[in-house]
Amino acid sequence: MSSSPTPFWRPDIHADRRPALLARGRIKAAFRRWFEARDFTEVEAAILQLSPGNETHLHGFSTTLIDNAAVPHPYYLHTSPEFAAKKLLAAGESRIFDFARVFRNRERTALHHPEFTMLEWYRAGEDYDALMQDCAALMAEAARAAGATMLRWRGIEADPFAAPERLTLQEAFKRHAGIDLLRMVTADQEVDRGGLAADAIEAGIRVTDDDTWSDIFSRILSERVEPHLGRGRATILCEYPISEAALARPKPGDPRVAERFELYACGVELANAFGELTDPAEQRRRFEADMDEKERIYGERYPVDEDFLEALALMPAASGIALGFDRLVMLCVGARRIEDVLWTPVAEPGRGGA
Repeated sequence: MSSSPTPFWRPDIHADRRPALLARGRIKAAFRRWFEARDFTEVEAAILQLSPGNETHLHGFSTTLIDNAAVPHPYYLHTSPEFAAKKLLAAGESRIFDFARVFRNRERTALHHPEFTMLEWYRAGEDYDALMQDCAALMAEAARAAGATMLRWRGIEADPFAAPERLTLQEAFKRHAGIDLLRMVTADQEVDRGGLAADAIEAGIRVTDDDTWSDIFSRILSERVEPHLGRGRATILCEYPISEAALARPKPGDPRVAERFELYACGVELANAFGELTDPAEQRRRFEADMDEKERIYGERYPVDEDFLEALALMPAASGIALGFDRLVMLCVGARRIEDVLWTPVAEPGRGGA
């Protein structure tokens, strides 16, 4: 398979890519059958939204809606169907899924693309342990549909039929970085930036004076923890510090951590799941704090979707997850780059119509 599909329209390159693209279709069809057999309803979230999301490091694509009076209004292409999906839960839907085309700016690597497919699904009245079971089942479904016996990326393999390892952030930081993470988080959810910085420096990780607690946390995670995850079998990394889970509720019995997990295979992050936060006031506080930080770092902020916060007051307890569909397809077919499993990759700047 070609390491770069552009220009994808050349017959020889398309012939090289086509088996992976057909496998993509088989995986999607298998997933639809799986969800429908469990009484999920497929939904389609609108791509145009008033807010692209309010996480500090997410960058949306902006556009303008012109109304019938020729008045312009700022809109965005969504970075996730999450806000719309949760409004549907508030409306009364209980099990939904969406193969959503989503858009994220400032992201283009072997594992990132400006436009990609995110599979999101939600279970009202069910906890996030059910999503962990879903992940294990769907990895096996994807492998069977693709005719794969192992997931592969850059020489690393994971068995899609093996039960995933479950690992807390506390366990992962101790095991792979020698850091007692929760020693730096208090019961009232305050974090010790100085303590984490000192431990990171002792572990040989670079720390700068303007790094926040979240910056240091993310660097330890990416440099010391993630490369070890999902080797041999998938890893479910769970119980994130509450400061690193903007839309998740606190874990009962330990307010320092949130009901959040991420799924990894072959060192690649595949999915991000929450026991969903349904407190509008707390959600607003988190959004505003993240937008303050975004403005400090990038000089911009996004509006808060007031309609979403109003819907949260009606939303039932639920769990939800976003899975990078293209990444899972990559691992099933052994692709090197995300473009290898996209039918028509976005043209790179300066290439014209690639």
